[in-house]
Amino acid sequence: MTRDHLSGWGACDDTCDAAALVVSELVTNAIVHTASRRIHCELHELCDDAGERVRIAVRDEGSLPGETRAAGRIAPEEEHGRGLLLVAAVSTAWGAQETGPGLLVWAELPRDAQAVTGPGSVPDPSDGTGWAW
Repeated sequence: MTRDHLSGWGACDDTCDAAALVVSELVTNAIVHTASRRIHCELHELCDDAGERVRIAVRDEGSLPGETRAAGRIAPEEEHGRGLLLVAAVSTAWGAQETGPGLLVWAELPRDAQAVTGPGSVPDPSDGTGWAW
């Protein structure tokens, strides 16, 4: 659905592929790490001084009362837990913010793959947002 929607907007194939990966990773994280019954995913076209971009936003409903989000870094030998590293690698910017009981995680991609300036940085878990990967 992501590829079809972005193709309809005229986004290049590389952006469509990267966006499908980002949506997959963010939705998977919401399924695995929350008690959400519903996960909301949005695609937005952005055009401003920073250029033409696609923003992906995934919002979950949060954890069950009394549960906490897992924090910390993954060990190099782990076979899972690299989703947000992939998101950072293919995005020009990304981040997360708590929204009530849930979390909104977003990523931006250029509409045109030739507009890529480099991967987004991985946020520091101690940046005060209350969220860690």
